[in-house]
Amino acid sequence: MNRLIITFFALALSIQCAVAANLTTGKAAPSISIKTLDGQTITNSSAKGRILIVHLWATWCDSCRKEMPALESFYQKYQKQGLDVVAISVDDRSDTSKVKSVLKDFSFKGAMEADSDIQKLGRIWRVPVTFVIDQNGILRKNGWEGNPIVDEELLEKIVAPLLTPPVVN
Repeated sequence: MNRLIITFFALALSIQCAVAANLTTGKAAPSISIKTLDGQTITNSSAKGRILIVHLWATWCDSCRKEMPALESFYQKYQKQGLDVVAISVDDRSDTSKVKSVLKDFSFKGAMEADSDIQKLGRIWRVPVTFVIDQNGILRKNGWEGNPIVDEELLEKIVAPLLTPPVVN
């Protein structure tokens, strides 16, 4: 019985890796369409010219909730230099009020996975997971690779060099 369970999980993981393997850092990001909680739609073409951080999270995920203040701080620091952040909750649509309650403390956009077309990022089998798409539509951070935790140090290393200098009047 234990062998059967282990085999099942190994097969599930290998299938996930096969789906996520289509994502290649340094290559074009897959097409996505995210409907935000305020009714806007974010797509690869609408994000062109800006850097987009796509953060998948859940209200019940402690690690996710710990990352979000770092995302907010980074967003506040760099939004005028071409940075956008969208936090997509994998919670059930019936928990939208919980999601909105958490997101009220943050100024970046929020969305529900159920209202977004992000399948080409791979099957979401764990959270948090974060992707970075540069202003030319190139995937700069594949959330399935490396440590899933995102902090300001990692964002400074990966995202800050991609940003345009602030406009001085």
